[in-house]
Amino acid sequence: MRLAELIRTRHAERRSRWRKSDPAQQALLVLARLRNGDTYARLAAGFAVGTTTAWRYVREAADLLAALADDVHPAVGRASRPAYTILDGPLIPIDRLADERPYYRGNHKRHGMNVQLPADPMGRPVWASPALPGAVHDVSAARKAGLIDALTSAGVKTFADKGYQGEGGTVRTPFQRHRHRCWLSRGQRDVNRAHARIRAIGERAVATLKG
Repeated sequence: MRLAELIRTRHAERRSRWRKSDPAQQALLVLARLRNGDTYARLAAGFAVGTTTAWRYVREAADLLAALADDVHPAVGRASRPAYTILDGPLIPIDRLADERPYYRGNHKRHGMNVQLPADPMGRPVWASPALPGAVHDVSAARKAGLIDALTSAGVKTFADKGYQGEGGTVRTPFQRHRHRCWLSRGQRDVNRAHARIRAIGERAVATLKG
């Protein structure tokens, strides 16, 4: 198992003292948390470790996995190969925190993390950005990750929802009604329907990420 090997290598580098769980058990505990969302209390009981130890195991493994991730530039290089990419900012649910406000997204009415997720025309994830608190707007999150500038510089045609309205560059968003445009023309409505069909493919990437 790749994760167990990463953990074993880290322990050897740090000359870690003896641990109650070996790297394979630690990796299994981490995957139970990441895949099933088991609470730390349940993990601690199931693996016969303390709750704090379970949290430390997950934090250590998450840092190891994050270190393997590409930055935005190789990701945009991959995104430039197909005809277009689909950009979404799904909310990944999290446990509630003491300081909840930065993580609460009003339109979802729940707490979570904002992850910017470009997908290819087959609905496969191309990359996932570092997670930001859920209250961060999609446009702000995409800018902070460097996605908008990188996609525009590479000339990647990008379809996104109205959360990215006004971003410009190569990002295409639906037409919206506003005080200067109370009604959409028939052509604009047709464009919006076609745009929505393309963006719907990106939901497969969101499902993959959440799964």
